[in-house]
Amino acid sequence: MIRALTGFSTRRPWRVIIVWAVLGVFVALVGQALVFRVTHTDSAGFLPPEYEAAGALRVAREEFGAEPDADAVTVLVARRDGRPLEDADKRRVEGVARELSATRMEMPWTDQQIRGLSEDYSQVPRVALVTTAPDGSFALLGARLRGNSTDPGMHSLYRVFTDRAQQEFGEAGLRTGFTGGLADVVDRAEAEETTQTVVGLLVVGLIVLVNVLVFRSVLAAFVPLFAVSVVGGAAVGAVVGAALLTGFDLDPGTPSMIGTVLIGIGVDYFLFLLFRFREELRRRPEEDHRAVAADVAGRVGTAVTSAALTIVAAFATLGMATFGQFRVLGPSVAVSVLVMLVASLTLMPALLAVTGRKMFWPSRTLSETAGRTGAAGRTGELVARRPVLVLVASVALLGALTAGVAGVRMDFGAGGTPRDTAAAATAREIASALPAGMSDPTTVYVTADDGRALDPAQLGVVHRALSEVTGVGKVAAPVYDADRTAARLDAYLTMDTQSQRARDLVAGPVRQAVREATPAGLTVHVGGTAAVFADVATAVDRDLRTVFPVAAALIALILVVLLRSLAAPVMLMLAVGLCFAATFGASALVFQHIGGEAGVTFVLPLVLFLFVVALGTDYNILISDRLREEMAQEGSVRAAVARAVRHTAPAIATAGVVLAASFGSLAVNADPSTRQLGFAMALGILLSAFVVSLLLVPAAAALLGRGMWWPVRTGRARSANAGSVDGGSGSEACQVSSGRPPVDCEV
Repeated sequence: MIRALTGFSTRRPWRVIIVWAVLGVFVALVGQALVFRVTHTDSAGFLPPEYEAAGALRVAREEFGAEPDADAVTVLVARRDGRPLEDADKRRVEGVARELSATRMEMPWTDQQIRGLSEDYSQVPRVALVTTAPDGSFALLGARLRGNSTDPGMHSLYRVFTDRAQQEFGEAGLRTGFTGGLADVVDRAEAEETTQTVVGLLVVGLIVLVNVLVFRSVLAAFVPLFAVSVVGGAAVGAVVGAALLTGFDLDPGTPSMIGTVLIGIGVDYFLFLLFRFREELRRRPEEDHRAVAADVAGRVGTAVTSAALTIVAAFATLGMATFGQFRVLGPSVAVSVLVMLVASLTLMPALLAVTGRKMFWPSRTLSETAGRTGAAGRTGELVARRPVLVLVASVALLGALTAGVAGVRMDFGAGGTPRDTAAAATAREIASALPAGMSDPTTVYVTADDGRALDPAQLGVVHRALSEVTGVGKVAAPVYDADRTAARLDAYLTMDTQSQRARDLVAGPVRQAVREATPAGLTVHVGGTAAVFADVATAVDRDLRTVFPVAAALIALILVVLLRSLAAPVMLMLAVGLCFAATFGASALVFQHIGGEAGVTFVLPLVLFLFVVALGTDYNILISDRLREEMAQEGSVRAAVARAVRHTAPAIATAGVVLAASFGSLAVNADPSTRQLGFAMALGILLSAFVVSLLLVPAAAALLGRGMWWPVRTGRARSANAGSVDGGSGSEACQVSSGRPPVDCEV
């Protein structure tokens, strides 16, 4: 089937290219317009229903009409002269709040929205006075806006709201500040906009530069990037379409994560094709380039298919996760990688068939002799001559990095807003006069089991117990639903609700106190930011224990089927497992032990495991496929290893740099969790490519010999001294050079 697809694509290349161009661009544009309809920003909504925070969210929606897409904004109002608010000022604050709650705001349409597809967030906000600082220095208003907080259209509406509030209060000599919820998201997006644009351009520039240096060609530098960009957009569109059809909500970070992944692996797959295409064009200079393209696409397509299916299978295991963000991420990545795989078997071979030898213009690399080995050849010779030394050094390096795992802690923080934003400054001003959790209360919901009206006396017992918990600064008066069968108690913590202290407080003393104080016949649920992340921690810990072994077993099984061997998969899984441990240890060392952060982000172990093991296996499959091919020829095992490394090292090294650069772009993100993910995945890919695939695996293959493919024998050397690194005759191979015999002469 693979050769049928690649063969059709090279025979009818223009048809394939036109279909991909039209369909890909259309799906990408539609997906971009609809992506915010399927993204969901509420972490509690991703929790299984049996968790307490999920139960609190359910009560909030059913009894109090809470909307899943409601975005909270805390508005600070103070006098410009710094004096305490007077009675007239307080009346003005309440009057403006009523005016804002009675006025419809129209969302400005920009070039980023498509009418008819993009959401129109025009609405009447809900604004109410929350509290006044004890010293009267400011008043706080709570505002509710409905919509996806990550949608640029929602950001435009937020700016309309802030402009109107500033104007209304400014006329009375009052100043305003905005923080919490939507304000944090918008300020963070604005703070990162320039950085992300610059970093994106630098990554693209690096990919182009690497390709130019490697191929010394214009087309080979730009064609892969353009093709992968179109396919990547189409893949994101396919994921968005699947989410719309199935009713699944995506995490806001999923589309950007998919885009980053696909740019990297798509360029990788194209590079695998380009390197083998150039190699075969050199070897068969008189043959028609379309025939060469068809042959190369068929050969490399098998390895690419194996690598892609490994990624798909690994991420499919996330479907077993209980935490919704993981459960949705897995199928999303799997679908997008399948789209890239189809492109690798159709669009990429078609582009090779159309461009032919012009792909490498104006370079003269096609006329270079195959004997020019360079660094790749020297690396292959080193691994083949000194496999024990290379193996020990590789394991020692990875083992040293693994030591960083000692004492590692998981950080379940939500990231936060950069400190130099307006929202962060407003939050600090509020915290100087009120409890740190004032703008983000921990909410306790109380319901009657039999549907009867709540007794205020019983509710008072819960209120007192909650007020007596150390770390709870204030508990607001109960708020009842319409029929008084449910009540809400807002508890304001004395600490940042996104901190580890807050999560420990809510998960322990707060929940214990309200459970013990709740009278018979009543049920309590503790919700809010700290409660949500406390439950997320529990869910993630359970998922790690389930997904890790299942994913590892599934990848190992796939390798057994693909490589038709038992020994090779064991060796590869040990290698990638050590690489994962080294990457995780290095990340803990950089961010926790040296950087002083609370720990590594809670998603790092699972995401890193899947990406490093699955994507690292791509390179291992490529080198293993070439090792099998070379060992099938006559000659010594070490000569076959040297040839395999010489031929694959440029492709693996270039692909590793490109993929690491793609992931590394995340390391400059303002969000600490994203920074850690970017650093760790970039480092993991570099270790997978340069240490595991080019050194450790070939060195192990040189020591294991053809027994690496046990129980299937790849081939036998008819003569221990036959062949050469370049496939020459025995008499050529055993020439003594610089007082040392060639690799092929060693038994």
